Amino acid sequence: MYRRNPGRRSGRTVARVGAAVAAASVVLVSGCSSGGDDGGDGGERPQIGQRPKADDPYWVNPDGSAARQVAAYSKKDTDDSAKNAELIRKIADQPAAEWIGPDNPQGQAKGFTEAAAKAGRDALLVLYNIPHRDCGQFSQGGASDGDAYRKWVDEVANGIGDRRATVVLEPDAVLHLVDGCTPDQFGEERYDLLKGAVERLKKQPATTVYLDAGNAGWQSPDALYQPLQRAGIAEADGFSVNVSNFYPTQASRDFGKSLSAKVNNKPFVIDTSRNGNGPYSGGDPNENWCNPPGRALGEPPTTKTGDPLVKAYLWIKRPGESDGTCKGGPKAGEWYPRYALELARNTE
Repeated sequence: MYRRNPGRRSGRTVARVGAAVAAASVVLVSGCSSGGDDGGDGGERPQIGQRPKADDPYWVNPDGSAARQVAAYSKKDTDDSAKNAELIRKIADQPAAEWIGPDNPQGQAKGFTEAAAKAGRDALLVLYNIPHRDCGQFSQGGASDGDAYRKWVDEVANGIGDRRATVVLEPDAVLHLVDGCTPDQFGEERYDLLKGAVERLKKQPATTVYLDAGNAGWQSPDALYQPLQRAGIAEADGFSVNVSNFYPTQASRDFGKSLSAKVNNKPFVIDTSRNGNGPYSGGDPNENWCNPPGRALGEPPTTKTGDPLVKAYLWIKRPGESDGTCKGGPKAGEWYPRYALELARNTE
């Protein structure tokens, strides 16, 4: 059973993302950087378009890490490179979330939402900067204190403005209170920060907020619904499940529905970015979440789920980015070309 899944984006990586976005005074659709180590070497990019809006309203970043990896392969005139480029296109052609970093959050949020609006799509953002983040694991860090976090959230909200955005709020933040790995003395503040973040973001006229609620293998809905209530689920639009994890979509649907029934039938979204082959159980149980072998991409992002409670399948964890420095991977959140190829190759 997974205890934790810290495979998010390291503070150093998201700082690089923020710097890249802030570097341009106006972020166009063709020039909005989303990754850390992108695997590319500049120059002309292959055409990365948007998905049909009726199937998925979210923006595809045409200059993200996967797109840059496609470009790098396309420049090599070999059969293997051409095959690899087509494999990575399975990732590059799909909308994936942009994780807002600690530096210049207003500029990042403004850049991503402006680029999405220019393409006629919605931005999908993740806020992952809660103090004492990730219990000292691979993605440790976060804001220095509560006041810094409130200021950061306020700047994100100001950057979003009146543009359409969906925000997944603080993966694991509630779960790490429930499982006890976040010290008790930080509990009350964290609940207050999460509730305040929901309220602040919902002041934006076109922002949807999903508060993270963990995954199907971590804690039961009975252990989660009261903490979610304390964290502001009543004011949120719903909750997210399976972020950065591998549980099958049906298991996540069942988990989400059980939890929804306890929080006033709130709808939810499921991260399907890497759950095509389900969880890995062949190694150290404490690291089965960290760059596990043999995994595959899951269902493509869509709002057509066939279930009114399941608002969307989303790629919240950006497939191809590392979970951390395990199994030969780079730091959490950095682009991992070998792992990206494996995910794509294992996908039908």
